[in-house]
Amino acid sequence: MAKTFVIHPDYKSIRPQLEEAINGFSENKDFITKGERNVIKKVKIGDEFFNIKKFKTPGLFQGLVYRFLRKSKARRSYEYALRLTELGINTPFPVCFSEDFSAGLKKSYYISRHLDYDFDFRVLNHNPKWPNRDEILRQVAKFTYELHENKVNFLDHSPGNTLIVDKGEEKYDFYLIDLNRMRFEPMSFEKRMRNFRRLWLSKHMINIMAETYANLSNNTYELTHSLMTKYSRAFQKKVNAKKVRRRRRNN
Repeated sequence: MAKTFVIHPDYKSIRPQLEEAINGFSENKDFITKGERNVIKKVKIGDEFFNIKKFKTPGLFQGLVYRFLRKSKARRSYEYALRLTELGINTPFPVCFSEDFSAGLKKSYYISRHLDYDFDFRVLNHNPKWPNRDEILRQVAKFTYELHENKVNFLDHSPGNTLIVDKGEEKYDFYLIDLNRMRFEPMSFEKRMRNFRRLWLSKHMINIMAETYANLSNNTYELTHSLMTKYSRAFQKKVNAKKVRRRRRNN
């Protein structure tokens, strides 16, 4: 069994405790999320809290791909978080990642510093009367513009992957999570607008965000609104069609 363990220099002093937390992951009952694919738990070391994300064990073929052809999700999460941090883009601070190999990848973990946040973008989708909603939408549009200007194409730019911290006085900080699907590349305006599609925006949300993005990017509101709507509606239609097909199969 081969093992990889890479740690941020700031946390080398607690490496034994981090490794112990990974080895004791199964016994840890402090769940943050418990999904079918990935599980996240919280652990306290000294005075700090950390989140440990255990990725689903891949099948034999995919495990070989992750060993010889492609970086694992844990490694990508750590490296992309470092890259975002260097760019001044918020994400829970990357601490370390661990990989276990036996022929192919068997187990992988990513640890980040725990973030106490106030809410995520999903509340803006589900609650039109959320306090200060329009201003938050404007600031999310500005945050997304800054991602694009920094050549960050966050492929999982979806409601659950943007955590929001209320700083008071109508100021908000935004943190990206679930980072393993990301590209660092120049983005055309069409590609930028397509990047909004997974946020599941309503007509009102598009009206607000398109105005902000158009002003920042020196594009017309009409073009920005048209493309944002086009890609948002196409994505929503595709997802809804899949749900209908799934219901029909299950009935």
